[in-house]
Amino acid sequence: MTEPGLIDYGGDGPQVLLVHGSGHNAAVWSAVAGFLVPGHRVVAVDLRGHGQNRADSQTPEQYWRDLADVVAALGWRRPLLAGHSTGGYAVTAVTAAGLVTPSALCVVDGLVLDDRATAREQLAGFLTEESAAELERMFGYGLRFDAAGMRAWIARQPAHPLNAGADPELARAVAARSFVADGDGFLRRPTTAEITATIATDTGAAVFPSVDVYERITCPLTVVLPSQGFYAARRGDIPAKARLAEVEAGHNVVMTHPAFVAGVIRDLAGQVG
Repeated sequence: MTEPGLIDYGGDGPQVLLVHGSGHNAAVWSAVAGFLVPGHRVVAVDLRGHGQNRADSQTPEQYWRDLADVVAALGWRRPLLAGHSTGGYAVTAVTAAGLVTPSALCVVDGLVLDDRATAREQLAGFLTEESAAELERMFGYGLRFDAAGMRAWIARQPAHPLNAGADPELARAVAARSFVADGDGFLRRPTTAEITATIATDTGAAVFPSVDVYERITCPLTVVLPSQGFYAARRGDIPAKARLAEVEAGHNVVMTHPAFVAGVIRDLAGQVG
């Protein structure tokens, strides 16, 4: 694995690895980390194709399998894994595959609740040119800018609907970390090709983004469920083994309600010792 971008927030105590969702990067956790340090040892990671991680995905599993390499490189044995959105599936998948044995999982509005057949059909819907164009339009995935254009794009991000209610400085920091130098300009990561590469096809493997993945989870699992998030309407489909932490918020809860998310992680870490 190409060594990923990490943000080491320091601290001492229970080990916590923070994993962002699609389009974000490790900086999205800065406010949450501020509520965890110094009482917890906190590191956030840039997934493949995101932030300052120069690796790109060739298969749908690499981005979550990489988390096992990160944990090993840190010398951690049983960290708490917290993931937002796609990062919520990433921490679930690496645990279900047996590559990491975490003390607990905190999944922040990042669930997989459909059976395999339904999940397979829905994922296929993202493998279209129209879907890629929409991601580029909405989030700027894969766009290239000169330095002035990049600065202007970053400056606009606090006004993006996804960032409503977030600290503008944090929104700009996340946006800034999403760029890497590319020739004589700057590339906004992830690209639409990266997103497409991570969409799983059902090969019959034990770990797949469908609801049966939770059958392989044996550690404590807490789900942060925002009232206007992606999964609020499917509260009844969440596996009974998950403890719910509900909050009045939208999907981008790690940026808009960092104290709440940190509190959930802190309580979970305290429960598992």
